[in-house]
Amino acid sequence: MRLDKYLKVSRIIKRRTVANEACTNSHVEVNGRIVKPSYDLKIGDVVTVSFGEKTLSFRVLGLDEKTRKEKAQEMYEVISQN
Repeated sequence: MRLDKYLKVSRIIKRRTVANEACTNSHVEVNGRIVKPSYDLKIGDVVTVSFGEKTLSFRVLGLDEKTRKEKAQEMYEVISQN
């Protein structure tokens, strides 16, 4: 699944266009590397997203194309949150 779509489906970022811009502006890393919005995520990847001064790191647990709001948090495991 594309990185920008995953960020939207998992509800880490509310809109796909915003997720796309975050990736384009180097605010998202996967396994320690800055990647493009089209990066193909895999289960087990560690993603780090920078929101201004805050940072969220999480591990990908699922790649569902569609999910309910209640189940969105089951798609990832938070590693650290600053």
